Amino acid sequence: IRDFILWADARSVTHPEHVSQAVLERYQRHLYYYRKKDGAALSIASRRAKIVPLRSFFKWLTRTGQIPANPAAEIDLPKKIRRLPRHVLTVVERVMQQVDVTTPIGLRDRAMLEVLYGTGMRRMEIANLEISDIDIDQCVVLIREGKGRKDRLIPLGERALYWVQEYLNKSRPQLTWNQLEKTLFLSREGGILNYAWLSTQIA
Repeated sequence: IRDFILWADARSVTHPEHVSQAVLERYQRHLYYYRKKDGAALSIASRRAKIVPLRSFFKWLTRTGQIPANPAAEIDLPKKIRRLPRHVLTVVERVMQQVDVTTPIGLRDRAMLEVLYGTGMRRMEIANLEISDIDIDQCVVLIREGKGRKDRLIPLGERALYWVQEYLNKSRPQLTWNQLEKTLFLSREGGILNYAWLSTQIA
């Protein structure tokens, strides 16, 4: 809590009543981008350890009537990495092996499948991903205005990151015609994918 108080005080947020959900989300982004003296980022566990006490603190302030509403009520904790059951992974491997990664579209599809299975994101979310949403150094992907119209960070495994990099290096340059296009996964025409169509196939 002391770390948050110091951070907030430096931004002229000096009373609990001044703390809003937006302020707490900004603090979460600060923790995500924060670097220690050795240049290393905070781990997911460290970031969770700084947010959990804040949620309890503001819940207590609300319960005791010191603030009218709890600004931390809708704040999500950084997600821990979850591993899929072995039998699910077997099915996933069979699906992955059916993709022809020797073609630009096949390589795109493989990268998309890896991201979908690795994160569990929704079809709309993967269709709306931009290149800058993938942080290769931190092994996370940013979902902008996802469920509940909130931003969230999701861990992304090394395998999914590998295929995304392969797609960016070998496939996407062949699909894009507009160098200003920010969308990560492009259609055959070089534009954003139709996420309603994604529910039935990737092609």
